[in-house]
Amino acid sequence: MPRLDDAAIARALEELAGWEREGDALVREFRLKNFREAMAFVNEVAEVAEELRHHPDIAIRYNRVRLALTTHDAGGVTERDLELARRIDALVRQAR
Repeated sequence: MPRLDDAAIARALEELAGWEREGDALVREFRLKNFREAMAFVNEVAEVAEELRHHPDIAIRYNRVRLALTTHDAGGVTERDLELARRIDALVRQAR
């Protein structure tokens, strides 16, 4: 899958509230109520990632979960990362 250019990433970020670009990745931090909710969220993200066969880098600090999306084989952000970000955002909307 081809790497997206800077303009395509900038356009996509306009639609992905809370996501930012850090180098060759899209990142977002989520704050949950407590550690248990953070872990439940990570498990939901894992299910989506398995379904899409595209896995984020995940850092957990008590109630904070930081996700970084990049396509290592392409050396940057691809449409696969955008799709995963959209699906993660859908999980967050469902939880509200």
